[in-house]
Amino acid sequence: MPGMRWVVGAIVVVGVLSAYLIWTAGRVQRLHARAELAARALEAHLLRRAAAAAVLAERRYGVELYAAARIALDARPDEREAAENDLTRQLRAVQLDPTDPDCEAVIAASRRLALARQVHTDLVRDARTARGRPLVRLLRMGRGREWPRYFDIDDPTLTAPADVPTG
Repeated sequence: MPGMRWVVGAIVVVGVLSAYLIWTAGRVQRLHARAELAARALEAHLLRRAAAAAVLAERRYGVELYAAARIALDARPDEREAAENDLTRQLRAVQLDPTDPDCEAVIAASRRLALARQVHTDLVRDARTARGRPLVRLLRMGRGREWPRYFDIDDPTLTAPADVPTG
């Protein structure tokens, strides 16, 4: 009977280890999937803000803001961060009136973009942390997926001027 205890103990250890590895692999995959979804949501918010800025520029603020918005809308993935940072600088350079519906649309889109960026950053950090663990790297649990990338842009939140009532 003492030999039977070793067999049962070994089976339990293998079972627990297998369950842990399956859970870890699933967690890595879920975090990657969530980071990819967050990247798509971030992209949608970037496009909404650029489109709202283009409408605003056509109606009120002219060529420089419109050009920055169009460049952000048309940017290739490797140019996207620079284009979005330029658009943020252009938006901060104009005096936005929160009582104007076009300005309010840009301000609201910028707030939603800031939130989407924060969610994306948090999920990318979590996915990279999970994938960087030694056991995950050793067993190559993240293979077949690219490392999640941060989207590094300035804080896109726009604030209304203090002298304009926000009502």
